[in-house]
Amino acid sequence: MKQSYPHIYQSLKVGPLTLKNRLQFTPMVSCHATPEGRVTPELVAFLGMQARSGVGLVTIGATAVDKLNGEDFQGALSVTDDSDIPGLALLAEEVHRYDCKLSVELNHAGRAADTSLLKTKPFAASNFPLPDKARDLKVMTQEDIDFVVSEFADCAERCQKAGFDMVMIHGAHGNLIGSFLSPLVNKRTDQYGGSLENRMRFPLEVLAAVRERCGKQLALEYRISGDEHAPGGLKIEEVIEFAKAAEKYLDLIHISGGMVVDSRYQKYCFPTPYSDYYVNVENAAKVKATVTIPVATVGSIVSLDNAEEILAAQQVDIVGMARQNLADGHVGTKGLYGEAETIRPCIRCMKGCGEIFFGRQIRCSVNPVVGRETRYQEIPLSPQPKKVLIVGGGVAGMMAAQTARQRGHEVVLYEKENELGGTLHEASCLPFKGDLRRYLKWDVAETYRSGARIELGQAVDEAVIAAEKPDILLVGVGAKPVVPPIEGTDGKNVHLVSDVDSQKVAVGKKIVVCGGGLSGAESALALAMQGKDVTIVDMIAKEDMFSSLFFIVRNHLWDLLKEYNVQILDQKKIQRFTGAGVEVIDRNWQQRVLPADDIVIALGMKSNQTVFDSLAPLVPRSYQIGDSKKVGDIHAANHTAFNLAVEL
Repeated sequence: MKQSYPHIYQSLKVGPLTLKNRLQFTPMVSCHATPEGRVTPELVAFLGMQARSGVGLVTIGATAVDKLNGEDFQGALSVTDDSDIPGLALLAEEVHRYDCKLSVELNHAGRAADTSLLKTKPFAASNFPLPDKARDLKVMTQEDIDFVVSEFADCAERCQKAGFDMVMIHGAHGNLIGSFLSPLVNKRTDQYGGSLENRMRFPLEVLAAVRERCGKQLALEYRISGDEHAPGGLKIEEVIEFAKAAEKYLDLIHISGGMVVDSRYQKYCFPTPYSDYYVNVENAAKVKATVTIPVATVGSIVSLDNAEEILAAQQVDIVGMARQNLADGHVGTKGLYGEAETIRPCIRCMKGCGEIFFGRQIRCSVNPVVGRETRYQEIPLSPQPKKVLIVGGGVAGMMAAQTARQRGHEVVLYEKENELGGTLHEASCLPFKGDLRRYLKWDVAETYRSGARIELGQAVDEAVIAAEKPDILLVGVGAKPVVPPIEGTDGKNVHLVSDVDSQKVAVGKKIVVCGGGLSGAESALALAMQGKDVTIVDMIAKEDMFSSLFFIVRNHLWDLLKEYNVQILDQKKIQRFTGAGVEVIDRNWQQRVLPADDIVIALGMKSNQTVFDSLAPLVPRSYQIGDSKKVGDIHAANHTAFNLAVEL
């Protein structure tokens, strides 16, 4: 078989290890451990999924070396006591079953620690608190520094005894080690602060201690932000100098970016749908040009084609993915066996994987199996196959069709339009919606691959029900725009947001977008990017606008709206639309006119109940899915459809 990705599937020597390929499942906390950090069957199954994905190296996400004052995730793994070793050994055994190597990201959160989990004040390099984190810090003494150094060594040795192949020292994203290296945060006046030589002293002491304790048989990786993206923060020039000093201890250096500890720079750690791709590759290539050890990188590398391109250009030695490997748990295997076109794309929404930031177990918006591997590692065939008729070929309808076919049911899907995809076509048409366009293409193709019979351009009525004779009816006809009875709605300058986004109508220079939800905000951003003068107006407060987004994605959207000078007018009630603009009234009963050449209506959606009400009496087992049942997002549509279809 001709190999489509020759650079990806080359083996690589990393210290004492030989990796079977150049793919790394990068750190992602799953919150499957017990409150004490003990291994659970769910965690073993999750690690098994990661290894079965076909990568050469799996790295468990942020794992505290000090549970007293350095932990940042609930449900994270414990490696701080010898009694943890039996559970850790189960993880190593599971990962090794798939010819995969296992590592863990050892971390001390420092000033980013979750204070609800701590027994003492968080350790910090300097008294440099964060606005939304711990305000009361303990600046580390020499005794504290020596203690943390020994903790890293103890935890690394514990992992080695449990059969782990590697440990990653987390020196990125503004956590404790990273904060010592950062010129922005480290304001110490002793031997650990000031010059770069002094600021790198603590990280190097950690690496030296781990290497001395564990010898050369445990591979050692270091994660660092190639650029903290904060004014006065760590930049690539100093990162290169640190890498040259550290490589004598290391087998692998891993280039990330940003500061997860500060909400202003989190979008560089977790790129959003509005971010560029390959966000850390340029810095990683600069490091690779100066060191002799392998270099890995991560950050919106969203396909095997991306990975192959980067590796072929010799910019890095290992490509890391986390969210893409969650979206499809077989990325590496599919690429190896010529099935890359079937890989489900990640949409970078963080709606599911972001659950871990709230102490909940990991999920994925496009892959409902993630985090639930103990139940759905394999979708069993139904003992009593049925005929399932699905009405509506949007997100929910396609997920239901794919899942019901996995269960062995006969599936026929009717879509009244001439193509599958529903409102995904409108939702993905804006310039920065490349992730959604990739997902739409995959979803349609996967639905056809599922073996469901697809009937396009035909609505479902009583005659269709009588002809098809389904055992089960699933209705997923989506939602329709809310158009309130406001005077002037029928004006020539008033348009639905979907028509504006898809460029079915042309608009002038000055635009007022009515609606502060996600569709209104993204439409406003796209118009502003075209050079339009855009204002968003809504009755709700600013803090409640597009609040359904994951907070890092939402913060990035806010940043872009500000960058492109979109004005936000909150707590204003729309009175009427006129040829001159939008008349509004505020809480103080003050009226004003917002001048506009064109007005965009983005005031939400409401479920389309009519179809279900007309068809449900004809089929005893009838169910609603997706927006047809309750207006939500892609995550809700996929999960409600899967949860129902997998039990049919």
